[in-house]
Amino acid sequence: MFKGFSRFLQSPGTHLRTLFGPEETASGGRSGPRIIPRSEHTVSRQHFSESALKVLYRLHNAGFEAYLVGGCIRDSLLGRMPKDFDVATDATPEQLRDLFRNSRIIGRRFRIVHVRFGREVIEVTTFRGRHGDDHGDHIAQRSEEGLLLRDNVWGNIEEDALRRDFTINALYYSIADFSIHDFTDGVHDIETRTLRLIGDPETRYREDPVRMLRAVRFAAKLDFQLAPATEAPIRDLAPLLLQIPPARLFDEILKLFMAGHGVTTFRLLRHYGLFAMLFPETEEVMAEQPWAEPLIEAALASTDRRIHEERPVTPAFLFAALLWGPSQQRQAVLEADGMPPIPAQQAAAQQVISRQLQHVAIPKRFSLPMRDIWELQQRLPKRSGKRAAQTREHPRFRAAYDFLLLREAAGEIAPGLGDWWTAYQEGDDHQRGRLLDKAQGDEGTSGNGRGRRRRPRKRRRRSTPPNA
Repeated sequence: MFKGFSRFLQSPGTHLRTLFGPEETASGGRSGPRIIPRSEHTVSRQHFSESALKVLYRLHNAGFEAYLVGGCIRDSLLGRMPKDFDVATDATPEQLRDLFRNSRIIGRRFRIVHVRFGREVIEVTTFRGRHGDDHGDHIAQRSEEGLLLRDNVWGNIEEDALRRDFTINALYYSIADFSIHDFTDGVHDIETRTLRLIGDPETRYREDPVRMLRAVRFAAKLDFQLAPATEAPIRDLAPLLLQIPPARLFDEILKLFMAGHGVTTFRLLRHYGLFAMLFPETEEVMAEQPWAEPLIEAALASTDRRIHEERPVTPAFLFAALLWGPSQQRQAVLEADGMPPIPAQQAAAQQVISRQLQHVAIPKRFSLPMRDIWELQQRLPKRSGKRAAQTREHPRFRAAYDFLLLREAAGEIAPGLGDWWTAYQEGDDHQRGRLLDKAQGDEGTSGNGRGRRRRPRKRRRRSTPPNA
């Protein structure tokens, strides 16, 4: 961090002169980038991955410009340990592929190069240029709505900086002299904890509507405030997300909700009208069912805790919570039309998933476990005989049990069943026997999970021997 930078973060009222001279502001009064020498910042190569350094030095030794850019520099300045390392260079994708045998070019819309070192991947991008410039075969294509369909226009580092999304992500660390190049006053915005789009916000959102989701994600993750101009167009432009392929939005959902800040992210998405573009049926149900929103927030809070505790999490559980309200609503309609509960639940699940896939793709490796969690909600109340033991052995039992507790806490169903299953898991054989006796009595008198009385078996009449 810069000298005095940690003190600045602890004292938000500190004047901008912490970094800039008394006559120079972040908004103007100079041309070109602010170059901060190594002696004036504490971003250290010790915090960078060995693989990222290998890429930087090989590019530099081959005569190319090489910079670390984006989140790793931003996080270093915020005192966080950087995790993802992106490299920007003037080398073209073809030159990169020739330089790194362990690399491959990916993407059509944005051509980038992945350099692989075992399980670690370093993403390398060529400096982007301005859309309107003549670059021969390298052209940018837009839709009529302004959406960038292809963007492989090469340029220089300054053009590349102005093409990035947020000022705090347009900071470049040079491997040549270990200086930081700031083209858009990103350092100032880090100090004031402000998230600001580079360029005209409406134009930038139209170029790529996913930037609205990124704005929410960074605001939640970093505890930053959106600049007024960055914030203003979001509600009106939220429907542009309907243009984005569902598979890409699935990736964005994981980034939004699986980073340990899910509750805050969810609230911001709803505040800006973005959540309804991702989960329209869920948004409708939350307006009608008082338990739907608390259930989702409880699931997100549970996921956040597990992530901070470095415990495993699965998107299947989150999707189960996000789409449970719509599935229950559809199931109620089907049952009202005369369909039995279990077929109604299965049909409702299929209908909800089919509609959701039009907005956010959900791979089967997550949708199938999600459906298991839902189906087990029908089995958990039925505990007599061997049913409890069989349900307990189901691979998705633990997730279904946790989901049941969330449903009770949110007020969807009355409490009690969760306590029974908690005692059943923790009890010994004698205690489980007493619990099963109680459950059998409850099922015999309850309308939910009502026990079925067996018919007495008819005795087979013995035939009389002929010589009797």
